[in-house]
Amino acid sequence: MRNMVRWLVIGGVAAVAFTIYALVDLFMTHAPKVRAFPKPVWIVVVVALPVIGPALWLLVGKAKPRSASSPTSRKAPDDDPSFLGSIDTESSDDRIKRLEEELRKLDDEDSGPEDDQDSPPERS
Repeated sequence: MRNMVRWLVIGGVAAVAFTIYALVDLFMTHAPKVRAFPKPVWIVVVVALPVIGPALWLLVGKAKPRSASSPTSRKAPDDDPSFLGSIDTESSDDRIKRLEEELRKLDDEDSGPEDDQDSPPERS
């Protein structure tokens, strides 16, 4: 008799822990990832059905996570062949020369005829 009570207490604690885990998971799941019922209905199911409710939530109610091999998974830029192919193949020396030339052109444009645009207009 005493042994049976011990197992009932252990089972009860396990059921409560499983229910709490499922509730926390339910609250942390974003609404678009919830399947079958809206969140409030899932809360009632998880609380009202002690072991079956949390098991249903974990098996049916939550959208399956995407697998890592899915084509929509994001890759780091250095792992993505399409990104690597789109990088400019200009050497760093050529790029520096081109940027220096652009800076020289901008400096030439700025050093053109000087108007007194920076000074305030004179009052009469």
